[in-house]
Amino acid sequence: MSAALLDRILPSDSGSDPADLQNILGLMQETKPLNDEATAFIRNAYFFGKEAHKGQLRRSGEPYFTHCVEVATVLAEMKLDSVTVSAALLHDVIEDTGYTVKDVAKAFNEELANLVDGVTKLSDMKFKSEEDKQAVNFRKMLLSVADDIRVIIIKFADRLHNMRTLEHLPAVKQRRIARETRDVYAPLAHRLGMHRIKSEMEDLVFKILEPKVSKDLEKLISKRQDFFDNYVLKFLEPVKERLDEANIDTVFKSRFKSYYSIHRKMKDQNRPFEDVYDIYAVRAIVDKVEDCYSVLGLIHSFYTPIQERFKDFIAQPKANGYQSIHTTVVGPDSLPVEVQVRTKEMDQTAEEGVAAHWQYKERGTKTTQDDIDQQVNWLRNLVDILQTEDRTTSHQFMDLLKIDLYKDEIFVYTPKGEVRILPLGATPLDFAFDVHSQVGLHCIGAKVNGRIKPLNSELTSGDKVEIITSDSQRPNSSWLKFVKTSKAKSNIRKHIKGQEFEQSLELGKEILDKELRKLGKAKEWKRLKDPHLKLKFESEDKLIASIGSGHRTVSSILSKFFPEHYTSHRKEKTESQLTDSFFRRARRSSKGVLIHGIDNMMISFGKCCNPIPGDPIIGFITRGRGITVHQKDCETVGTNLVEKERIIDVEWSSSRTQRFLVRLKILAQERKHLARDVTEIFSSYDINIDTLTMKVDGDVVTGLFVIEVEGVKQLERIKSKLLASDGVISVDRE
Repeated sequence: MSAALLDRILPSDSGSDPADLQNILGLMQETKPLNDEATAFIRNAYFFGKEAHKGQLRRSGEPYFTHCVEVATVLAEMKLDSVTVSAALLHDVIEDTGYTVKDVAKAFNEELANLVDGVTKLSDMKFKSEEDKQAVNFRKMLLSVADDIRVIIIKFADRLHNMRTLEHLPAVKQRRIARETRDVYAPLAHRLGMHRIKSEMEDLVFKILEPKVSKDLEKLISKRQDFFDNYVLKFLEPVKERLDEANIDTVFKSRFKSYYSIHRKMKDQNRPFEDVYDIYAVRAIVDKVEDCYSVLGLIHSFYTPIQERFKDFIAQPKANGYQSIHTTVVGPDSLPVEVQVRTKEMDQTAEEGVAAHWQYKERGTKTTQDDIDQQVNWLRNLVDILQTEDRTTSHQFMDLLKIDLYKDEIFVYTPKGEVRILPLGATPLDFAFDVHSQVGLHCIGAKVNGRIKPLNSELTSGDKVEIITSDSQRPNSSWLKFVKTSKAKSNIRKHIKGQEFEQSLELGKEILDKELRKLGKAKEWKRLKDPHLKLKFESEDKLIASIGSGHRTVSSILSKFFPEHYTSHRKEKTESQLTDSFFRRARRSSKGVLIHGIDNMMISFGKCCNPIPGDPIIGFITRGRGITVHQKDCETVGTNLVEKERIIDVEWSSSRTQRFLVRLKILAQERKHLARDVTEIFSSYDINIDTLTMKVDGDVVTGLFVIEVEGVKQLERIKSKLLASDGVISVDRE
């Protein structure tokens, strides 16, 4: 944007600033005065955004820019810096107006432009599903966080205001946005220590998803408010007197916990509201850390503590930077009361989380970028995984994200006494990967508190863990069933994919070589220069591996280079021809049919039921054509049972060790690795695949497999295993 255009949209003096802009500037100056440069920067952003969104309306009928102002106001209340607040004012400019990232950078600076770009969704892309869209946008946002944590803070404020004004959207969309907020945004805010944002989000979600329960709970809390207020006064009266005598300045706060957390507590404990007493927290805020312990001791001198409810998060902070002492004591009338004791700085960090850390950095106080990195270390690990796992599916990505969001924490120790923070339910294998990916990949066992424990055993806080490794150890897919951390899951998947690629490459080479020899084109193939480029593969190995994995057929690849062999000379057989060919070969594999009491009879097989060796069969004497063999439950034979004299007993003449050919038709939803998974099931039963064809029609794959089986019982086991495979719709014998 040119300087002339800025001059056109800016007012001549700051005294004419709109009330909402004055409010933002006033909020930001409550703790630290804004200099003229910062004030001008925010004013420019305000009027730039207002002009850019001119004429746009929200569903409520309000000017769209009011949303941008409200998002900036949330961040101003949190005392974020001028660039962050300005980015909030412009956070929808790239997505919803004609301006680009370059335009924003030119009008302001690269820092602000990058923040706005990080928050901007990929609106121009087309997605197969809502999950794909959600995953791609979260991936983009989280990768932006690797450069600047403020991206996610702006996004929280944006989502919070959207949740506050959700009533103007259709009910279906309200519920979709609420679920997304519940599943990702609120847990993410929790992991970043932003309790105030997280609690309000959860309460707003609660109102949308369970409106009646929320309204009923609100009425119950309103009725109990006076009781709790009076009870807290009674509880604190002796404590305050003693604190005054000790000259310890203490500010007490008391309030109900969030509606959603109370609802969860009632649900988890299976108790009515009246029987849940630890829904009201008392907070003591002091100046110094040593005062925290003085206040704690004083409270314990008046009221008996419940030992199992005591937690010192000052000595051992949570992964999100949260620090406080929690104690639950038996108060007057034998009611339990939860008390939290912390310093003013700890209280701000508990409420604002990483945003508070950013404030400290901006003010030049204790907190540095290293502190911020430490607080969001788990998120940066996730970002690292995203950068290396670029082919993670949408479903896998959302799983990776949720793994780390939903877990409470445990603290475990290395043999040297170093603390490792892991999610609740973590195993020694999670611990091994947390130490180093190579330690996890070669982990063969673990000692927990000096005793050998299985790799899938759950760790508890305070455990001391020693990992046993072996160079010969390699991950296997069963590990994915019990590990809890995204780092462990990602590394295991990556290694298994590598192994699968090698197996697919080996099989692909075998299939390709066999086909090339059949065509007499082996030498010509070797003379081809970079054949993979013609088919848009990254390398020749990946092209060949695609054959082994079942993603591409060898004929679809070779037909691009030797089309003369895949036209009139090699027409694809019809399904009917393939069926007839199969049954002729299947019957030749048997030694024949034994006919009781009759010799030298001509034998044919009923096309109505296509019996093969291993099936229960009967013979039907057909005039002029000898004996026709049918399956015993064949409907055609059933209609002729009136002519019982024409039915004779027959049986297959075959040894018990003989294998029979069977043709299966498999219908399945189209997905990656389908062919590989099906062939692996056959391999697990030591089944040889004689031939296979697979066709895709829309989202459905039809696979025709000719396999060798020992008998009908083995065939039924295979069919059951196939039906249990992901996406398989039906398995029928042809």
